[in-house]
Amino acid sequence: MSQSVPLDGGALIAHFRHATAEDVRGLAFLQDRELTHEVLIQLKETQFPDSLGLRLQSEEGKKACDLLRKGLAEIAMPLDQAVLDDLAADFAGIYLNSRYHVTPYESPWCTEEGLMRQAPMIQVREWYKKYDLLAKDWKKRPDDYIALELEMVAYLLGAEDKEGTLADAAQFLDEHLLRWIKPFATEVSLRCTTRFYAGLVWLTAAYLEEVRNLLASILQVPRPSPEEVEMRMRNLNRPVGMICTPVTELVAEEAERAAKLTQQEEKKRD
Repeated sequence: MSQSVPLDGGALIAHFRHATAEDVRGLAFLQDRELTHEVLIQLKETQFPDSLGLRLQSEEGKKACDLLRKGLAEIAMPLDQAVLDDLAADFAGIYLNSRYHVTPYESPWCTEEGLMRQAPMIQVREWYKKYDLLAKDWKKRPDDYIALELEMVAYLLGAEDKEGTLADAAQFLDEHLLRWIKPFATEVSLRCTTRFYAGLVWLTAAYLEEVRNLLASILQVPRPSPEEVEMRMRNLNRPVGMICTPVTELVAEEAERAAKLTQQEEKKRD
């Protein structure tokens, strides 16, 4: 898909929404679970990332695509179990066990304390609530997990029947993923052991940047500067959309909720 999206081209904008929603959903899927034999075959057969609906134009995007191509090309067929094991170990180090000391959650990146389950997670949850969405297994995997945030972007891009979702996609990207995806991708690409995952995170960051630039053109609203976004986000009591519960109260509610669940689990064990 070309990066030139005419503002009066309703059909092209509809195509943009469908293509980018599918792309972002695919990026979320690849960062949500380990690669399987079947998924790798599909990626190679579709010549991923050239199969993306949006062809990236930035130098960063082109370099990321090239790295990912090389990562897939070096995975020989038929697949060797050792290759799958290496990919699984890389996935675990990035997304599961913090072996690379890089977190796939927003809160540690966007708060001074660097802790999990902070205000960014609550704000993301409020976005989900606004659209009657709910993160599964929130206790095991908080709402600000990278794959869940990508799923939210995909939902907003693809929700053609709901008014204002493109503007909400732009706002969600500004206030959440685009505040931390670049440093996350940089650290992962430096520490992981496979070209595939280095390329994947790098591609994800570049892709979101280009989508955000296109949204600015479609909406005819300039992107805020990083400084403007940070100023906007400093007040943790700022409501999200039409949700007006102060974030500080929600953080307290979250802590109380987790404590009650822990007590219930301990009683069951006893």
